Amino acid sequence: MKSLPGRMFGTTLPGMKQFQPLALLLGGGALIWAAQGAGGRAPEGKKTAARPDPRPNIFFAIADDWGWPHAGVYGDRVIQTPTFDRVAREGVLFANAFVTSPSCTPSRGSILTGQWHWRLEENVNLWSTLRARFPTYPELLERAGYFIGHERKAWGPGRLAVGGRKGDPSGPGYKNFAEFLRKRPAGRPFCYWFGSVDPHRPYKKGSGAASGMRVDRIHVPGCLPDEEIVRNDIADYYFEVQRFDREVGEALRLLAERGELDHTLVVVTGDNGWPFPRGKSNLYDAGTHVPLAVRWPGHVPAGRTVTDFVSLADFAPTFLEVAGLPAPECMTGRSLLPSLTSTAGGLVDPRRDHVLTGKERHVPAQERGSLAGYPCRAIRTRDFLYIRNYHPERWPAGVRRHPERGRVFADCDNGPTKAWMVEHEDDPGGKRLCALAFGRRPAEELYDLRRDPDELRNVAAQPDYAAVREALADRLQRELQVTGDPRAFGRGDRFERFPYYGGPPRERLP
Repeated sequence: MKSLPGRMFGTTLPGMKQFQPLALLLGGGALIWAAQGAGGRAPEGKKTAARPDPRPNIFFAIADDWGWPHAGVYGDRVIQTPTFDRVAREGVLFANAFVTSPSCTPSRGSILTGQWHWRLEENVNLWSTLRARFPTYPELLERAGYFIGHERKAWGPGRLAVGGRKGDPSGPGYKNFAEFLRKRPAGRPFCYWFGSVDPHRPYKKGSGAASGMRVDRIHVPGCLPDEEIVRNDIADYYFEVQRFDREVGEALRLLAERGELDHTLVVVTGDNGWPFPRGKSNLYDAGTHVPLAVRWPGHVPAGRTVTDFVSLADFAPTFLEVAGLPAPECMTGRSLLPSLTSTAGGLVDPRRDHVLTGKERHVPAQERGSLAGYPCRAIRTRDFLYIRNYHPERWPAGVRRHPERGRVFADCDNGPTKAWMVEHEDDPGGKRLCALAFGRRPAEELYDLRRDPDELRNVAAQPDYAAVREALADRLQRELQVTGDPRAFGRGDRFERFPYYGGPPRERLP
């Protein structure tokens, strides 16, 4: 690997410019449009040239806390996701899509900027800011003539004005997709961010069972207690995933009625794993592995499952490429277009054999007055997950009861499953599960996914795995250095000096 350039943020990586502008496929229309100076927001209702812009629309639908494999097409026997399943069936389904961080703000910042969150300064943390100097794909598309906007949750949570921004980087907010389409100037391609707040907690208790869901058939992963209250909690989570799926279906129906569905690149995914113990805010698959399906008829061959490892930071350069635009050198993501347009399934790009993930501060959950988080980084391959915990003396889910926030294990979302586990933490079975979810962890974790798909047995200290552990630790360190991660140079504590803008809500267990 090449050495790290002098500046910490803005590293140029090998292969970052290795793409062919899609304008070649579109007859050069994208570049003609850009050359005519069509940047900036047009006045509402203003008509564009009669000839339609040949570039595709981009519809990006992202759920809040929707984890893998909770969709029918992935084999879940209970949840019903006909829209997501359709997008996968008529396009491509990704089996190994991962967020950069299992936390809303850094994950969404990476999606928008196409960069690892550890390169985004404050945006490495939840409830932070995204500095205006970091370019985002919607803003770049807008300058090139796209009409942009968002609905509900886009970047965040946090305070954008602190970072010098005057508005959300995904564009103005709209009441719904129909309003956005009505206000779009004629002939303009659009880039729309549909940001649902489902399935973020809290849930309406019993909503899943009341909808007719077969709660007894729900699969409970090994890190959670197989109890009725947990199954019902999962069912309530499923209920909100299904509501997200229906809303995406309604948006696609609107596009079909306008005759624009097949001229639209449709992406459906989630921003991090599900909000259960050892899920969200953790680097285990339950926190970082998310569903992903992409549909674009005529460009994305249908009916394929791709096993390439994908980071959601790859979306930004992908969207720019389909619009015929170059990705800025600061973007560390790699365009997915080769994997999307290939006719092959399985591993399409051999270079995509792993992915990196990381976490800094989610919420302040350590000792009184501390803004410290639980910093960790991971490398995930087909067979192994290796995690480096930089401060193993801290509590991964926060202290037992936070003296200021008034919460038990504040870095884990409250809910019936967490409450049951805390209540039964002294029981023989509950003690082990609570230790996995809330207990201290060693500096290194290694999981053999071939034998332990639930990631419950840390084999990092076992002699038989010494060579694997050393190889993955070295690979992770080298890649973190190349991407300019301060943690890789012993300067990561700077992240903990950044403000937390979320306030101190006094949430308590139900």
